[in-house]
Amino acid sequence: MSEAGENIRSIDADRRLSDAIRDVKNAAADRNDVVVELREASRTRLDLLAAEMAPVFEDVPADIDLFDFTISSGLQPRLWIDAVSHVTMARDRRTYRFLRDTRLGRVVVAEDVAIKPIADQVTRYVAERVVERQHLMEGLTEPAMPGLTRPAVAEAYGPLLRNEKDKWTSFLAGFGLVAAGALVGLAVSVGFFWERLTAMQLPF
Repeated sequence: MSEAGENIRSIDADRRLSDAIRDVKNAAADRNDVVVELREASRTRLDLLAAEMAPVFEDVPADIDLFDFTISSGLQPRLWIDAVSHVTMARDRRTYRFLRDTRLGRVVVAEDVAIKPIADQVTRYVAERVVERQHLMEGLTEPAMPGLTRPAVAEAYGPLLRNEKDKWTSFLAGFGLVAAGALVGLAVSVGFFWERLTAMQLPF
């Protein structure tokens, strides 16, 4: 028993909690260094894309506040184009991914390891948003069918609308005739049975 106790004491003396804590801190620091390096690498690539897009960002009219054009910090930096689209780096930290949030979920608009294709897609997206805003501000609407103007719509769908109105008029007229016939029938029935009703005497 004494030998076993001496072995336990010798093991406890060699193994200290402070040493284990130091080892855990060193491992955590190494992991943090890796995370920081990856984040910095992503941030650097997004900075390069932002520099490539700087002329486009500057050409956007000052009265249009649809766009952000900022790089967010965090574990995964993002170059925000607007509230629903951004560019981020894939897991390999080399591939640019232009993403957009839609009603059906997040979709990949473009993906490439080169800056130029992504910059071209972002430029086109910004242009589409600017034109869309101009149309909304000017009150312009496009017909559902090309070449179908408002007079053409009235000409094409006018007979259908009139037919619908005629159907409702016919329905109401028919319903009125049925109701009038029912009232006449009720009056005739009351007149026919009235003599029998008055002739009947209830026994007391």
